Order: sequence, then structure tokens, then C-alpha cells
Amino acid sequence: MKKVVAVVLVVAMVLLAVGTGAVVIWSAFSDSTSSGPSRSSEQAPSARDDADAREAPSAALQPFYGQEIGWSACEGDRECATLTVPVDYSEPAGDTLDLALLRVPAAGRAQGSLVVNPGGPGAPGTDYAAAAGQVLREPLLRAFDVVGFDPRGTGESSPVDCISDDDLDAYLAGDPDPDDAAEEEQYAADVTAFGAGCAAAGEVAAHVSTIEAARDMDVLRAALGESTLTYLGASYGTKLGATYAELFPERVGRLVLDGAVDVSLDNRQLGLEQAAGFETALRAYVQNCIDTTESCFLGDTVEEGLATIDGLLADIEESPLPTGGDRDLAIGNAFYGIVAPLYNRDYWFVLSAALGRALDGDGQALLELADLYSSRGQDGYTDNSTEANVTINCLDDPSSVPFDAVRDSYPAYEEASPTFGRIFAWSLTTCRGFPLRSTEEPLDIRGEGAAPILVTGTTRDPATPLKWAEALAAQLDSGVLLRRDGDGHTAYNSGNECVDTAIEDYLIDGTVPADPTDC
Repeated sequence: MKKVVAVVLVVAMVLLAVGTGAVVIWSAFSDSTSSGPSRSSEQAPSARDDADAREAPSAALQPFYGQEIGWSACEGDRECATLTVPVDYSEPAGDTLDLALLRVPAAGRAQGSLVVNPGGPGAPGTDYAAAAGQVLREPLLRAFDVVGFDPRGTGESSPVDCISDDDLDAYLAGDPDPDDAAEEEQYAADVTAFGAGCAAAGEVAAHVSTIEAARDMDVLRAALGESTLTYLGASYGTKLGATYAELFPERVGRLVLDGAVDVSLDNRQLGLEQAAGFETALRAYVQNCIDTTESCFLGDTVEEGLATIDGLLADIEESPLPTGGDRDLAIGNAFYGIVAPLYNRDYWFVLSAALGRALDGDGQALLELADLYSSRGQDGYTDNSTEANVTINCLDDPSSVPFDAVRDSYPAYEEASPTFGRIFAWSLTTCRGFPLRSTEEPLDIRGEGAAPILVTGTTRDPATPLKWAEALAAQLDSGVLLRRDGDGHTAYNSGNECVDTAIEDYLIDGTVPADPTDC
């Protein structure tokens, strides 16, 4: 998928993706709850400076696990620091890298640290923690020091730099659904050059897998003086959390995996199901336009509305729209500009305004949304999330489809998403030019022996379909499922009191809801 929608929209929609799509945040309010008794967590809250908190899995790693974090004031009441970890965990005496950390102290008496991750992969976790006042509710802000880290290869943690900003502009603006020989040749050249650039980015680029990031998270837990990990991960952050549970089940305290990813699926199935998720979200958006306006500018039926959007995309592919600046709205930007607001129902009105302007020949608003999606500011990219996204995903699963075989996938993908299907089909080639391979062996994630883990999903989530949460909760030995009926990506702090209370009671008091709980 793709990744996060920068923290400007993180407050509005944290883009997190898995593959080639994207991700965000919203929810429909519901008063319904499931019946059944609650369970108490078998694991107590993380104890600070517990005697065994800093005990390493091996003697060679003890210098890393024994670190004391040197927090210093930064950005108002926030605190910043770095954490040193080995580049290659199989060679702990070799090169090291420093992970960027940011902590927001608890507003009340802290009972411990809540480590957070916004997903992506590739999104800087320090930005997510810095936005804690917007993405978390008061009970969690009072109970925990909120700690974010930029995973290796992202943000300020030895960021992977695959191509120049100008080349990244062209990569994102390019046609994501090439339909003639010349366009296919250009698409293949762009993908191949991107992968080659990542491979040439340095030693760290070969060691930014999810497994290695999860190992880093255990070093962070130890350095925080916590005997077990308390964690809130969104979207791809659920894959990171589930991986942690498999590697360190005895260190699992209270883990919330919000907007869960089915870690058992391969790239093809992930893409198919995410394509269907975005189609469902787009149809819900159009239906809402019809239901809430006297005359929806897209049409009188959902099919008319989808046809209007299809026609707009076809026109932009033929002739990019002016924006009043030095960059026109090209077809790739238009696609990202449309999917970004689908992450958060609260921002559907922004999508309507942008589409309305585009239909009138002005591409500025859609380009601004696309730039938010790719973390592009007025003076260039504010982080490396797009490059990190590709690098991490391709290390985790380097499988790909030959460029000349993509068309064979069209029927299945177009059935899943008539609007976006071919774009997702072409995303199967993303790792085609990526030569790096992870040194970590793939995991069969079960988390056997871990304390109860809370897994959430949303009925009309565009980026991580509900069925993924249902699957992950079943795969985890101690998984507990929390389902939200609503729109948008992820469940927490999306206007559903049932969901919010369940998550907060679990993290703060260890109260595990009934499995499953429906909100």
C-alpha cells in the first residue's frame, strides 16, 4: 500500500498503508455494544525500572538493553532523545544507528509509557507522538507518557533516500495505470530506477524490515525501564505490534492493534482486498453526497457519481489540469488526491470541494491533497515516507509480478474495484526492480503465550478492511476482536464512545472486553 497522510492530516487522517494504497482515521458513532463478561488482563501494568526490564535476550545485546535515555526539552513541553540499536541484529558488535524519539509527558501521574506508531510503513512516529493531543483522548493523555519513535530508515532515524525530489515528483505524478506500450515502458523504467536507488542508499536500507523494527521496539521498552510493552499501533503499526508479540510474547503488556492488517496474506491478496476497501469507501462517499445534498454535483445515483469521477480521471490523464503554480495536476497526483480524504469521513467535504474545482478545470485542491499524502511541502518533501514505504514493504515481501504479466490480473482486480482495480494491479510490480533481500527469516505470527491483545477493525475502512482485523484476532493466540461500525480508517478517537471506552479501559486498567465486542 502506500502510507500515511502527514500529521497535518494525521489529525484529520493518518495515512497508513500496507502496499500501495493509503490509510486514515474516522468512525461512525454507535451506541451498540456486545454482551458478555469482560476479562481482566493477566498481565499487570508495565512496571518502571523493574529488575528484569533491562535484561537482554543475549549477552551480546546487553549494551543496547542497558541504555539510559537522555531526554531533553524540545518543541515546548515535549522531550526528545535518541536510542542506539545495531544495524544488523545478527552482528550486534557491528555498525549502529540512532533512532529518533519524542515523548509527551503525561498530563497526570504517569503509570508508564504508551509507545505509539502511526503505520505506513514509513511514517515518522515522532510526529504521531507530537500530535498526541489530537490523536489521543484525555484519559490516555493523563495516564501515560506518550512515546513515539521514527522506525529505522524513516524520519530522522537514518532515513532511506532512494531518488531525488524531482524524480520523486515524477514518480508520484506518473500514470499508475499505464495503458499503452510507451506508458508501460516508462512505468517499468520508473519502478526499476526507484528500486535501484534504494539499493544504493547505504547499508541501513537492507535492514529496515518490520522484524528489525520490532526488535528495536524491545530495546526501547527496556530503555524506558518497562518490564512489558504498552503499545498503540495503527494500520501498518498493527503488523509491527503483531510481529513484536511473536518475537517477545513474554514482554507483551497491553497492545492495541487499531485498523489491523492480516499478516497471513501475500501481496496479491492484500492488494485485492484493499482495492475492494477503497471502492467501498468511494461508493459510501458518493452515496453520502446524494443523501445529504439537494442535488449532488456528482450525479443522482452512485453509478452516475462513479462515472463522473472516472470521466474526470480520464480527462486528467489526457490533459493535466492547471493549478495556478508551476506543477500541473497529473493523473498520479489526482489518484492520491482522491484516495487521501477517503481515510476520514470528516474530510469528505474536502474531497467534494477538490473534485468540484477539478471538474471546473482547477487542479490545485486535488494536488494539495496529493501532496499531503506524500508529505510534500512547498519547498520539497518533509520526510522520506514514500521511499521508506517501498523499502520496508519490499524487504518484508519482495514478491512481484513481471510488467508484461500485469494484464492477467485485470479481471480479478476490476471485479474488486471497477474504479481503482487496474491501479492496484499495477502495484504488484512495485518490488520488481528492488534487489535487496532481508536477512530475517519470515515469521508465522501467533504470539503464543502473550497477554490478551486488543485488535480493532471498522466495517467500511478503505485501507485495512474489517476482515483483516477478524483474521488477525483469530491468528493471534490471545487476540480479542473489537469491531466498529463506521467509515474511515482505524477505530480509536473517531467519535464512537463504545470503542474509545473499551480501548482506554484496556490500556489503563487492563480490562479486556468480551471477544468479540461490536460497537
